[in-house]
Amino acid sequence: MGLLVERRKDHAMATSATPVSDGPERPDDKRPLAAAERAEYERLRRAAAVRHSRLRTAGASVLLLLAFLLAPLGVVAVWADSEVSDADRYVETVDPLATEPAVQNMVIDRLTNRVVSNVDVDQVTAALATALANTGAPPIVVDHADALSGALMNALTAAVHQVVQGAVTSDQFAQAWENANRRAHAAVVKVITGQGSSAVQATDNTIVLDIGTVVDNVQQRLVDTGFEKAGNIPDVDRQIVLLQTDELQTAQGAMRLLDILGTWLPVVIVVLAALGVWLAPSHRIGLMVAGIGIGVMMIVLLVGLAVLRQLYVDSVPPGTQPQDAAATIFDTLVRFLRDSTRTVLVIAVITVVAGYLYGPGRGARAIRSGAARATGATGRAVARAGLRTGGAGRWLARHSRLTTGIVIGAGALALALWNYPTPASIALVLLIVVVTLALLGVLAAAGTQPTPAGPDGGPTDAAAGPPTTLTQTGSSRGRPVDRPPDSG
Repeated sequence: MGLLVERRKDHAMATSATPVSDGPERPDDKRPLAAAERAEYERLRRAAAVRHSRLRTAGASVLLLLAFLLAPLGVVAVWADSEVSDADRYVETVDPLATEPAVQNMVIDRLTNRVVSNVDVDQVTAALATALANTGAPPIVVDHADALSGALMNALTAAVHQVVQGAVTSDQFAQAWENANRRAHAAVVKVITGQGSSAVQATDNTIVLDIGTVVDNVQQRLVDTGFEKAGNIPDVDRQIVLLQTDELQTAQGAMRLLDILGTWLPVVIVVLAALGVWLAPSHRIGLMVAGIGIGVMMIVLLVGLAVLRQLYVDSVPPGTQPQDAAATIFDTLVRFLRDSTRTVLVIAVITVVAGYLYGPGRGARAIRSGAARATGATGRAVARAGLRTGGAGRWLARHSRLTTGIVIGAGALALALWNYPTPASIALVLLIVVVTLALLGVLAAAGTQPTPAGPDGGPTDAAAGPPTTLTQTGSSRGRPVDRPPDSG
């Protein structure tokens, strides 16, 4: 009896010395958990999973929100950096201005008015009256000679306008415009830093382009035609106002900042978006959210550019630029920014559509199954035509995920290496990717088709692999017999 009591005491001490776990664990004796223990274990595991999922969702949301907010700024920064660092890009930006009718008309009218203003028509009519009096013309004719001043002014204006129009609309004007802007690119960099000089200058909240070379060409043409006064066009009229705004200094500071961020900000945005997608509980949903968010921000940027255009056109004084010329200049200068914004928007839309097609939705499943049936039917038709892909096709079928990832990755790499991609280039790369994936599906289907039997009952495609049995077609029963081992 005393021995039994001692054993019970020893068992109680051993039980109290066993460490207590934070949650339900399997006992040391590996016995199955009771129903209550199993329920408690599952409840704690679900609670931990919910907490973990909430933390991942919150982290992904913060990262994606930062990427969304920085996306418009990144597009603008890349555009500003390309205009500053790439002379060819800048010249390509401003070249169309030389052939825009609104800009040409502005230059023609300005030069014509200056040439005509240097001609004293009243002096011409007075000299005409004196000449008529000296020749003995009737007094009534001499007294009404000044009535010819209006007609002379109109005739002079028409003649000068014709000469100036011929010069401005000629190929020489476009070439002189391109050369002036190419030489001025270094000066544009100085304008952005607030130190404008040379052909492009920034003064009094106005950015102007010096077209002295073009004016010299026009002057020479007018002088050769007989308008000697054309040589007196003042230097102030050798400048064309490109932009005028009361916020030029603020814009210069913003452009300098964007020039600095132009290289690294896009990388930061891509990293933030990638981390957000990776941290999201569902990578597919995270990818679609990233595409939707960035696409919405690109639409906001396009709307902002439209509003900014209207504000700029309304703020230009009528004496500085006609509104149609101001609108044309604004549209020309920001057209590559609009193209880049549309390109990112197209990529975002493609990302969302791809994420949906990869998901479990009924429409996505229908599209995937339809594509699989189409490629399978095409592959079977190719195989029946004798163009079987054999082992290569079977390898493609087994590694379809790998090949799909490689093709999509190659398309993304092509876009990343593309110099200034446009929506058209995005469509081209997407078409190539889709066609390549469809072709791989056809090749895979052609390699997984069974090899048809020949006239003698044996396989006709040796590439299908050596069979382990043969059908003895020569026997009356046609039973399969063991293939003899290859002695060779």
